[in-house]
Amino acid sequence: MYGMIGTGMNGMSWGMGFGWLAGLAILVLIIWAVTKSVNSGNSVPTERKSALDILKERYARGEINKDEFEEKKSVLSH
Repeated sequence: MYGMIGTGMNGMSWGMGFGWLAGLAILVLIIWAVTKSVNSGNSVPTERKSALDILKERYARGEINKDEFEEKKSVLSH
């Protein structure tokens, strides 16, 4: 048993002793891929929108009418 080349004290070969490392690497890759795919849809814009840009978007979507838009715009300009 001890005279066998490439075996450890319990008779396992050295390659089998490091098999857990390959399993760990695969697990890390799976976690990384899942995390990347989940976070890909949650990208944060690099620029912040100004209050006027947000106001214009609300007007364009019909959330506010023209009078409300003009009133809020005049408040922002002061």
